Amino acid sequence: MVSLVTGGAGFIGSHLAERLVREDERVVVLDDLSTGSRASIEHLLTSPLFRFVEGSVLDARLVGSLVRGADEVYHLAAAVGVKRILEQPLSSIATIVDGTATVLLAAHRHGVKTFIASTSEVYGKNEKSGLTELDDSIVGPLETTRWLYAVGKALDEFLALAYWREHGLPVVIGRFFNTYGPRQTGSYGMVIPRFIEQALRGEPITIFGDGEQSRCFTYVHDSVDAVLELMRTPAAYGESVNIGNEREVTIRRLAELVLEATNSDSPIDYIDYREVYPTGFADMRRRVPSADKLRWLIGFSPSTSLEDGIRATVGHLDRQLALVAD
Repeated sequence: MVSLVTGGAGFIGSHLAERLVREDERVVVLDDLSTGSRASIEHLLTSPLFRFVEGSVLDARLVGSLVRGADEVYHLAAAVGVKRILEQPLSSIATIVDGTATVLLAAHRHGVKTFIASTSEVYGKNEKSGLTELDDSIVGPLETTRWLYAVGKALDEFLALAYWREHGLPVVIGRFFNTYGPRQTGSYGMVIPRFIEQALRGEPITIFGDGEQSRCFTYVHDSVDAVLELMRTPAAYGESVNIGNEREVTIRRLAELVLEATNSDSPIDYIDYREVYPTGFADMRRRVPSADKLRWLIGFSPSTSLEDGIRATVGHLDRQLALVAD
């Protein structure tokens, strides 16, 4: 079995590639390293089962050649982080939409089963508790750049489902809800690694807004488990599926959990969004998934508690900061 992982030097992609190699599958990673890191896959480079190709999902010829040699594709390459998307909307749209179109066309031509990484962002401003895959997508005004990620990922889903319905291409769409864990960086606005890095350095933990906005966080190993099981389940073909933990936590409480895990006495500071993000940002007060469909399809629920996941992430980042200090 040969698996192609686009964006495989990124956070989720590197964990997925690592898991596949551990299961004795051959893995090819395609990544342009714009947001991914060679360090995330460095430990895999010596494996005879692993191959790294530096390149873009926008390179149709390269993508076609790699897909032709694969048995399955995991498409995780995308623009990362709200701040990057606000600052670089054109390149973000190209990566999200054109990149997915390139991968799906190649997968169709060669008849290769494909996983498409989507996001909870497709629900937009829908703040219903227990969002199901059939709930409405509610986005704000299109002049607000913040919504291009949601709309772009929704278009990715439409493309994938069109290939399934018109051509029978086996596709699985996974909507990730705030995946976190080792190797995730706070550089692109990801809240858990940013909080942990601040706490470990003894800096104030900075919360944007009042901290009462709530989210649900899923440990990366649980997300990878779900992706692999979905791809091995024919009933999941042609389906969009939430991949998330149903435990809701406020951002204020999240900061407190990080302080407890790091034994830090860092203060918590609250900052207005306008001081951090450029024009075009909007936030949601809550986003909570229903994982019923995930349980129905593969009998799966995330098993890592938020406390345990934070501790594991703290351990990783603590080691990384120690290496930098040396």
